[in-house]
Amino acid sequence: MGARCCKFSVCWWHSPLKPSLLQPSSDTEKDEKSALPIFKEFSLEELKAATAGFSTDNIVSEHGEKAPNVVYKGRLPDDCWIAVKRFTRAAWPDSHQFIEEARLVGKLRSERLANLIGFCSDGHERLLVAEFMPNDTLAKHLFHWESQPMKWAMRLRVALYLAQALECCSSNGRALYHDLNAYRVLFDQDCNPRLSCFGLMKNSRDGKSYSTNLAFTPPEYLRTGRVTQESVIYSFGTLMLDLLSGKHIPPSHALDLIRGKNFLMLMDSCLEGHFTNDDGTELMRLATRCLQYEARERPNTKSIVTALISLQKETEVPSRELMCISNEDANSSEPLLLTPMGEACLRIDLTAIHEILDKIGYKDDAGIANELSFQVWTDLMQETLNSKKQGDSAFRAKDFTNAIECYTQFIDGGTMVSPTVFARRCLSYLMTDKPQQALGDAMQAQVVSPEWSTAFYLQAATLFKLGMDTDAQESLKEATNLESKRNKK
Repeated sequence: MGARCCKFSVCWWHSPLKPSLLQPSSDTEKDEKSALPIFKEFSLEELKAATAGFSTDNIVSEHGEKAPNVVYKGRLPDDCWIAVKRFTRAAWPDSHQFIEEARLVGKLRSERLANLIGFCSDGHERLLVAEFMPNDTLAKHLFHWESQPMKWAMRLRVALYLAQALECCSSNGRALYHDLNAYRVLFDQDCNPRLSCFGLMKNSRDGKSYSTNLAFTPPEYLRTGRVTQESVIYSFGTLMLDLLSGKHIPPSHALDLIRGKNFLMLMDSCLEGHFTNDDGTELMRLATRCLQYEARERPNTKSIVTALISLQKETEVPSRELMCISNEDANSSEPLLLTPMGEACLRIDLTAIHEILDKIGYKDDAGIANELSFQVWTDLMQETLNSKKQGDSAFRAKDFTNAIECYTQFIDGGTMVSPTVFARRCLSYLMTDKPQQALGDAMQAQVVSPEWSTAFYLQAATLFKLGMDTDAQESLKEATNLESKRNKK
C-alpha cells in the first residue's frame, strides 16, 4: 500500500470499490459481452461467508427481516459486492425449475439491469446472486427524500431507463416482470437507475405471481390471477404516476382525479416551475395509456421508449449530478461487512472492545523492532517491563486509572515500543472519559504499526466518541480494508 495522507493527524486511505462487481479476480472467467463475471453456481458456504452467516445486519430488502424472501448485501473474496436473495422453502420446492429459471435470467446482460450473476441450490436453500446497487431505491429517493426532491430531468431519465430495461427483457424473451414497483428500481455507483433482475424470476411456470397491494394490481390479474406482458405495462404506468406525483397513488384514484381536469392536480408540488406544461401533459398522457383497463389498448415497450426519448432533459448531465450525490457520498454508501471489532467500535461498545483487546494480547506486536541498547537487561529495562506487566494486570482487572499510570511509565521509559500498549492505554482513556488523549494513543499505535487494523479501529471509536462521525466512518473503512487484506494472506 502506498503512502497515506493525514487528516486531524489521523491517517486515512480509501480505495473506492467499482460499482459493477465489476471486475472479477484474475482467475475468474469474464462474460465476453461485459465486465461481469460469468454466470455461475455458488456454494452455500461461499454465500454464508460473503454475508457473515446471513447476518441480520446485512439485510437490505426494504421490508427487513420479516420479508418472506430476504435480500442481503455481501462481499466476495475478490472484493466484489453482491446482493443475495434468499427464498423461503415454499417459494421454490422444485430445484430443477429454480435452476432453469435462474440460468435463463442469467443470460440477460444490460446496463439497465442490476444483473444476475449466479445462484445457489443446496438442499432446501434457494438463493440468487446479483450486482449490488449502493445508492438505494427509487422509493427512497422519491417518497422518503431528506434534503431535496428528485429533479424533473432525473424523473424523466428514470422513466426512460426503466422502459429501456423492460424493452431489453421483452426482446430477449423475458417480457414478464413480477410486481414492478418503486422498490424494484435501484441506483448504481454512478446513480444511474437500474431494474432489479429479481422480478424476472417467476415462482411457477404459469405466471401466477403477484404480491403487490391490490390497489395497484392490473385489472386482469384480479379477474384471472395471471400476469401478462400487458400487466407489466400497467405496472409501469403506476410508476409513471409515482414519478409525476412523488407519491404512491392508486391508479384508479389518480385517473378519477384528473378526469376532465388539469394534470397539475397530480403533479408533485416540489416540481413547480421546473417543467413545462407540454412535458407534464405528455408524460401524463403516456401514463394514462399504460393504465388502460383493457390490456390490448396499452402501448408496448418499444413505443414507450420512443415517446420518452423525446422528453429527455439535461442529457449531458451525469445522473450523480442530477441526484446531487457526490463521489464521496456514493463511496460512503458502500456497505461494510464489519468484524466484531468493527461493530463494537461503531456502537462505541467499550466493554466489547476491552474483551477483544484482552483476548488478542500482544500477538500483533510480533515483528515490531525494539531498539534496545547493549545494556539489555539493566535495572531500567527490568523496571520498564514490570510497569508493562502491572499495566496488563490492571487492564485485565478493569482498573483503567491504574492501567493508564503503569502504561505511561512503560512508554516514558523509551527503551521499547509496543503498539498494543498504546492501544490498551487508548481504551483505558476512553473508559475514563478522556477521548482526546485516547485519539492521540490510537494515532501513535498507527505510527508504530502503519498496517495494523486495530489502530484504525480505535481511531474510529474515539472519533465517534468525539462526535466526528464522518472521519470515524473513514477510519472504520480503512480498518476493515486492512483486516480483509491481512486475512487473505
